[in-house]
Amino acid sequence: MHLSLVPPRQVAIGDAASFVGTTSEAIRSYHEMGLLPEPEQGGDGPRRYGYESMIRLLWIQKMVDAGIALEDIREVFADTAPAGADSGHNAAVVQRLRTVKGRMGLLSDFVTGRLEGLPEGFLRQTDLDGLLVMERIFGSLGAAMGAGRYLALAAHPGLREESDRVDAAEEALDDTVPVDDPRVAQVAAERHAFERRLSAAIEDSGQAQRDEALLDSWDSLHPAVPGSEGEACQVAGGGDNRVSLSEAIGMMPYDYSPARLRCMELTVELDAKESSAS
Repeated sequence: MHLSLVPPRQVAIGDAASFVGTTSEAIRSYHEMGLLPEPEQGGDGPRRYGYESMIRLLWIQKMVDAGIALEDIREVFADTAPAGADSGHNAAVVQRLRTVKGRMGLLSDFVTGRLEGLPEGFLRQTDLDGLLVMERIFGSLGAAMGAGRYLALAAHPGLREESDRVDAAEEALDDTVPVDDPRVAQVAAERHAFERRLSAAIEDSGQAQRDEALLDSWDSLHPAVPGSEGEACQVAGGGDNRVSLSEAIGMMPYDYSPARLRCMELTVELDAKESSAS
């Protein structure tokens, strides 16, 4: 990852609203209703939002767009409400959305269709969070292509375990780890090796061909507009509100430490070196 594309660790309320596809006023109302905790800064200072807050905002907006009442959304996020309790709201909707399967159903049909057949409970909340962000930045097609990763991991349990180990090693590269620590290069090598094994598994399973069929299906449903290829991505709902990819990345705060960012850079360098050698 080039430093010019490094995302911020926190964003202002206006940028948060723009990325999610709502307004600053709506976000303030979510705070007032208890749907969204106040940012740590609080007080008289400007609100700043980190990754966890943005993920919660994205799910809230998905539920709002699905026509779910704010009172019911509050029940979804409340861990203390007893299952099946009749609060006068749509208890069935609330109970369904408390499950991982329910959250998956909030993604676009193109994405959820790709995930059909996965073992129940295979997708973790963090997996769904990642797909949610991908759908927001890259659209339904980008998220559906990204979903193919989980199909491969489900078919190869050993790869899932290895993925968990590499993810944990990356997360351990926190702010206490210097960028020149030997662990940074070691984890980059582990990530590179894992991604190579995952790509080989995808190729051997025939999933790459299914990905091509998915692209063909998308193209038939969404004919390309001349001159629009690769120019921008859309992050704020419909219409012509489009931004560049780097701008979209800059609107989503990832809490990456300098050591983890360096690890990502080294992984990209390893990929490029291998590609040039082949």
